[in-house]
Amino acid sequence: MSLLSLLGGTTLHNEQIVLRLTNYEVTDAEYGISDGYLFHIYKRHSLKKIGYISLRLGESPGLYYLGHIGYRIDEPYRGHGFAAQACRLMTPVMQQEGLQSLVITTDTDNWASRRTCEKIGCVLESVVPVPEAYRILCSGSTAKCRYIYFPFGR
Repeated sequence: MSLLSLLGGTTLHNEQIVLRLTNYEVTDAEYGISDGYLFHIYKRHSLKKIGYISLRLGESPGLYYLGHIGYRIDEPYRGHGFAAQACRLMTPVMQQEGLQSLVITTDTDNWASRRTCEKIGCVLESVVPVPEAYRILCSGSTAKCRYIYFPFGR
């Protein structure tokens, strides 16, 4: 079964948000991303774009610091739990890919993202320094919190 048929098209949704598949087969050999998906996040009833969520597949030193899941909620829409909802809505994609656990990384001072990780049940594995070679990839971050996400429980 393909991802698109699994999703019944190209969207996932709940009562508040819609994830619309924007790009799939996202790869970046330089950073060890063998495949991935990018979804834009929309408010459900207004269809106003409010951010994005991505799922990166693969294992590499780059993904160790970048993580498998990345998300961003635009400033006016923060504080409503939309990032946590988007992570939970990605569960069918994670299941289709056979993923039992994923890494989400946050900057050490990004308390909102850290709360998102805690809200969805992630476990803080460690806080790691980002080597100089990976700082551009990590938007200049010098340290990352590595959270482990078990979307189906442990």
